[in-house]
Amino acid sequence: MTEHNITLSDLEGLDLEDFDPAEYITSDEAAAAYITQALATNDAAIFAAAIGDIARARGMSEIAKAAGLGRESLYKALRPNSQPRMETMTRVLGALGVRLVAEVIGAGKGDAASASASASASASASASADIVARTSLPDKPAAKKAVAGKPRLRGKPVLV
Repeated sequence: MTEHNITLSDLEGLDLEDFDPAEYITSDEAAAAYITQALATNDAAIFAAAIGDIARARGMSEIAKAAGLGRESLYKALRPNSQPRMETMTRVLGALGVRLVAEVIGAGKGDAASASASASASASASASADIVARTSLPDKPAAKKAVAGKPRLRGKPVLV
């Protein structure tokens, strides 16, 4: 914050109100958009904090119960610098009524097949009762061709 010669002590003297994003998450669509933006940062702490904000907006006790967790366990899983298991996060997201969907990035933007697929996906998403938060995966490297006489190895998919 020294770029503009402002220090944290300068901000403390301004008597600013604390901002609570949970107050603004008033719909399923807002929750999905918030999660999507958190995922776009590629920062697990921001993602967990966003899930925590939404859970607080909806009521931590109710979300914990729906996820099959204790309220304190939910707080622990979503605290800063925690590293919750994928199972925990999917249970919490399920309790929030949100599911994550992987989406290809950077391929075929602007072509007719991509536009058609996008329109089809939009129609499908709006017809679905589930709220979908979309996340992007990093561009995958080009596949290597198998060398004659050497079998191609196929690994198991890894969630990041």
